[in-house]
Amino acid sequence: MDKLREMISEATEYIRTEADLIPNIGIILGTGLGSLVEGIEITATVEYGDIPHFPVSTVESHAGRLLFGMLRSRPVVAMQGRFHHYEGYSMKQVTFPIRVMKELGIETLIVSNACGGLNPQFSRGDIMIISDHINLLGDNPLIGPNDDQIGDRFPDMYNCYDKDLRNIAENVALDLKIPVRKGVYVSVSGPNLETAAEYRFLRTIGADVVGMSTVPEVIAARHQKTKVLAFSIITDMGLPDALGPCSLDEIIATAAQTEPKLRDLIAGCVERL
Repeated sequence: MDKLREMISEATEYIRTEADLIPNIGIILGTGLGSLVEGIEITATVEYGDIPHFPVSTVESHAGRLLFGMLRSRPVVAMQGRFHHYEGYSMKQVTFPIRVMKELGIETLIVSNACGGLNPQFSRGDIMIISDHINLLGDNPLIGPNDDQIGDRFPDMYNCYDKDLRNIAENVALDLKIPVRKGVYVSVSGPNLETAAEYRFLRTIGADVVGMSTVPEVIAARHQKTKVLAFSIITDMGLPDALGPCSLDEIIATAAQTEPKLRDLIAGCVERL
């Protein structure tokens, strides 16, 4: 645990030599959503590969850099690219940036991802506000010795996706006339997409969408008392009785089409925080 705090400190100290902005909001940009940074008045860029102890993104469409700047007059730091368990990273590596962003000053984390739709009332291209999650990754970033200086041994996941922040997001969406869904995100290990039987199972246990990220970062955020607001763009539909082939190119293309709406939605939420 002392080693983890030392690693967080070293990463933070380096970042502060490159960026003097103190952010109070952190943003994670998911697959195909890297250009959500448009609208941020960027004051500093820090490459992941230059930050001590930081993993490096290996997934197509994840640029791999921290961006500091002002969004609607609010100081933010944005992760342009995230890390996944399926890349071979441990859960502690996947969530290390969340620990560092907390040390940098964030109080609120806004997460975005691309996901597969399970709810037959949803459609490809929809935006969903995440109201809850199911962890089927088979791992948890809090496994192992706990550091009480970072968070509680048994953190409560009540109000995991902050209700007040979700209300803000719904009001912003209403004002912008952007239709949004609400629902449960289930995280699985990947990297393969699911079989028809798996899609049916995930829907049966209460999930509205499925993806391969987000849950570890959210658990780490709540462990350290950081509030969370999260959005999914539904890039493909996993309806077992109407299933067709799907490619990464199609997923990224759908994310890109819906991205401007999500960009406006996130900016509006940041403005009201």
